[in-house]
Amino acid sequence: MLPRCSLISAPGDLARLHGRAFAGQGRGWSAAEFRDLLASPLTCLCAGRHGFALSRVIADEAELLTLATDPDYRRRGVATEMLQMVEAALATRGAARHFLEVAADNSAAQVLYARAGYVHSGRRAGYYRRAGGICVDALLMEKALCS
Repeated sequence: MLPRCSLISAPGDLARLHGRAFAGQGRGWSAAEFRDLLASPLTCLCAGRHGFALSRVIADEAELLTLATDPDYRRRGVATEMLQMVEAALATRGAARHFLEVAADNSAAQVLYARAGYVHSGRRAGYYRRAGGICVDALLMEKALCS
């Protein structure tokens, strides 16, 4: 099982924070969805008081499932810290690459990932659904964790 470097880890707490972090961008994940993800030995949760990163690792590849920061604590390094923590935890499990999808309209997240060393590797058209049926592309990004 992957290490849990978490201050908050209760599915209900994660769901509440996720809902706040993604308000206006679709629905946040439910406590049941977090409970199911955390039950898997493939998941890695790294969380602090104001944010968390949740990834899944299979063989030598990992996927960032979500990265959430409390809106009241954005631009204070929380997301960067969570991302660094989860990358380190994944590397200890032998993950060589970390993949993610980010909404094409989320420029702040794109800057965060680029600064962390992620590079664009593809696009998924219409991947995210917004209120009113608006579809937004997902940009695929990846980073080598081990050199």
